[in-house]
Amino acid sequence: MTSKTIANGILRALGILFGIFLLGYFLYKIQSVIVYIIIAAILSLIARPIILFLRRKLKFPNTLAVIFTMIVMLGFLTGLILMFIPLVAEQGKSLSLLEVDKLQANVQQVFNQITAYFSSKGIDVLGELKNVDFLSQFQEIPNFLNSILGTLGSLSVGLFSVLFISFFFMKDSQLLKKGVMTIIPNGKEGRFSKSLETINDLLSRYFIGLIFQITILFVLYTIILLIFGINNAVVIAFLCALLNLIPYVGPMIGAVIMFILSMTSNIGQDFQNEILPTTIYVMIGYFIAQLVDNFASQPIIFSKTTKSHPLEIFLIIIIGGLLFGVVGMITAVPLYTALKVILKEFLSDNKIVKSITKDI
Repeated sequence: MTSKTIANGILRALGILFGIFLLGYFLYKIQSVIVYIIIAAILSLIARPIILFLRRKLKFPNTLAVIFTMIVMLGFLTGLILMFIPLVAEQGKSLSLLEVDKLQANVQQVFNQITAYFSSKGIDVLGELKNVDFLSQFQEIPNFLNSILGTLGSLSVGLFSVLFISFFFMKDSQLLKKGVMTIIPNGKEGRFSKSLETINDLLSRYFIGLIFQITILFVLYTIILLIFGINNAVVIAFLCALLNLIPYVGPMIGAVIMFILSMTSNIGQDFQNEILPTTIYVMIGYFIAQLVDNFASQPIIFSKTTKSHPLEIFLIIIIGGLLFGVVGMITAVPLYTALKVILKEFLSDNKIVKSITKDI
């Protein structure tokens, strides 16, 4: 091997590494566009059964079916936003955000009750609070408001982008498939096309299964909150149910939100005899609903929609969370399902692949 050959090999390796670096940098810079495409693809998968129903059963033209489906989805999104307006208004009223004197009186009353309660248990709440620097927190308010305005602007652009991309994904169900097929090596197109069809079917069922899971939790949470007379029970229940889309982390965030809103719904009443017992009972109901979801509805729905064992799903979500955090937990199941389908198509003779894909 001559020095020229070695030099050419080194240069080629450096060129490949530089190309990989440029590709990675390019993907990093357009990560928001990639997110929009992924969200649009998920929405198109969720909308797929609706569009097929409108086309096959009601004989809608394809474009009209897509437009009608998007109107329904936009109506659902608008309804969600309108649902939270009464919650914000009610909490603002309860906390007397626009009446400073009443706010101070209510906060002082609740603080006195909390202090008296914990003092009876031997805990000095006032002493612990003396070391907290509240002034520094208020200095961050302008930055917080600026971040809110920036977020609203980004959400507006993102919503328009997702809707625009979703329309064409729904209108031409083969569009995403054609884009993927362009990077598939020659001779593999047929088998990969078959895999994509199976993946579409499984993921459509999976996302519809998620909707069923959220609906079950929503009903359970609503019943619990209505029993204990919590204001805006339907909105709070829907918000906490929606957070369950984030595996394991979402339910914990939902528990904190339900705890806080349960307490503020009864503000002004006796802390020890009214606020605390009601909040405890609500949280007990919340955890019972979570047990029903974790050990009944979720395993059944997920195993039926993704053709995977509940233990498989649990382990995959944990691994996804350890590797990529919350995003990994959310995307673990769909990505694992897609990977299983591809492995079955191309490595069907492998013993391990046969074991994990026998139900597909």
